Amino acid sequence: MDISVVVPLYNEEESLPELYSWIERVMKENNFTFEVIFINDGSTDRSWEVINELSRKSESVRAIKFRRNYGKSPALYCGFKEAEGDVVITMDADLQDSPDEIPELYRMIMQDGYDLVSGYKQKRYDPLSKTLPTKLFNATARKVSGIKNLHDFNCGLKAYRKAVVKNIEVYGEMHRYIPYLAKNAGFDKIGEKVVRHQARKYGTSKFMGLNRFINGYLDLLTLWFLGAFGKKPMHVFGFLGSIMFFIGFVSASIIGIDKLWAVANGIPQRLVTNSPYFYIALTMMIIGTQLFLTGFLGDLISRSSSNRNDYQIEEGIRCGK
Repeated sequence: MDISVVVPLYNEEESLPELYSWIERVMKENNFTFEVIFINDGSTDRSWEVINELSRKSESVRAIKFRRNYGKSPALYCGFKEAEGDVVITMDADLQDSPDEIPELYRMIMQDGYDLVSGYKQKRYDPLSKTLPTKLFNATARKVSGIKNLHDFNCGLKAYRKAVVKNIEVYGEMHRYIPYLAKNAGFDKIGEKVVRHQARKYGTSKFMGLNRFINGYLDLLTLWFLGAFGKKPMHVFGFLGSIMFFIGFVSASIIGIDKLWAVANGIPQRLVTNSPYFYIALTMMIIGTQLFLTGFLGDLISRSSSNRNDYQIEEGIRCGK
């Protein structure tokens, strides 16, 4: 199969028929064999009924329905797991991503040799309250990830070589950083394509709010830490713990030696326990020990969670069913 199109969605019943018709037309014009995988992320409208209707009309429609709203990353994870195409395309369901971009994205993967191609919505139709934080967010992401050629990490329109989606794990809210995840997995041929961004035709955006950007920066820090120390937490926690313990131990020793020297020479001096420096030194030793143990435990449990991607799937549609 040439292409799998993965479409995560939440309450997009109006746009789904038009979106699928558009995708189907583009695929047939270019003689692609394809499948469209809709991931219904706990929609409360008629989205699932619309998807069922589309599946009865076309054998290229596949779908997954979550029992509740998990978020975009879980939806993409499950879509990637099901995808069978040589190239996997992701796009949002709100018609702001154009399926007309698919042929060129496919060519860049298959002919130009990219592992991943990310869309760049150079001209956006979003409000200023969304575009300005996005620019700052993307500048920070470029700096931390080291992927200097990407201007829009969070663009929903992306193309992947099949091997990429089968070897990365998208969880939590990490969909914003899939290029970074791919790079950490060894897929470093990452390109960008300027794509057309269209104004939303139906409904309102489901991804507004300051919380979205705060979570984005926290996720970026998490990815940076996992990339740098995920398999070796002892290197950071053990090092910091050892330094703090050493400083605390030396400080406590100096206080003790000073007290002994004063006693030996008959010099009056207050009790060690009356000195604030004694408690500071003791606290540093305790925190240092805790950090060291944190690193040790982190090494034991590093990346061993068995239920990180345990999502309850209520129902599914497969080709021809």
